[in-house]
Amino acid sequence: MSSEEEKDPDAATRLPDPEPLSLTDPKAMRALAHPVRMALLELLGIAGTVTATQASEVLGESPANCAFHLRTLAKYGFVREAGGGRGRERPWTATRRTLRISATDQADAQAALAADALSTAWFDYWVERARRVHGGNAPKLPGWEHATNMTRSGVFLTAEETQQVNHEIQAIIDRYRDRETDPSRRPAGSLPVEITFFTSPVPELAALLDQSQDIS
Repeated sequence: MSSEEEKDPDAATRLPDPEPLSLTDPKAMRALAHPVRMALLELLGIAGTVTATQASEVLGESPANCAFHLRTLAKYGFVREAGGGRGRERPWTATRRTLRISATDQADAQAALAADALSTAWFDYWVERARRVHGGNAPKLPGWEHATNMTRSGVFLTAEETQQVNHEIQAIIDRYRDRETDPSRRPAGSLPVEITFFTSPVPELAALLDQSQDIS
């Protein structure tokens, strides 16, 4: 950290808001549904602040393209300038740590469509990365061979019990949340780890079970 940044009186106000941002603006959601912009938000969640040049080195995009997408994200309130830059190198930071996207909670039909499209875009983004990591020919990171995992479990739960499972899993993850914004709390050897889980009913299997019970 430079001495210029250390003396910045507004540094504390640039920390991301801990409250999730519930997306309701269709234009903002459509603007976010772009792979480079999603990657930039993800990068900011890890690094805290990045310049367009730093982002370009990680994402393999040109600095000009990263700068354009950062400005677009700022236009819709997802990021803001962090200050403390030199010359044309402007550091950016996210305004929120997490986003909440729900098509079912939208009052406007266009917002519901945009939320559904954005949710699909995030899903495809995660699945494609999981495919690269867990694919049969994917290179294994030394020391992480047994830590990297893919599993699927089928259990019988009510809707309320499924919500409770979600809360319990999230509570485990939240125990390590402070490392996201405080690098000093990250132990040696730690890396960004993506934890993605899906909980959803499988009614077609329940239908098969009902049929088997009728036969018996």
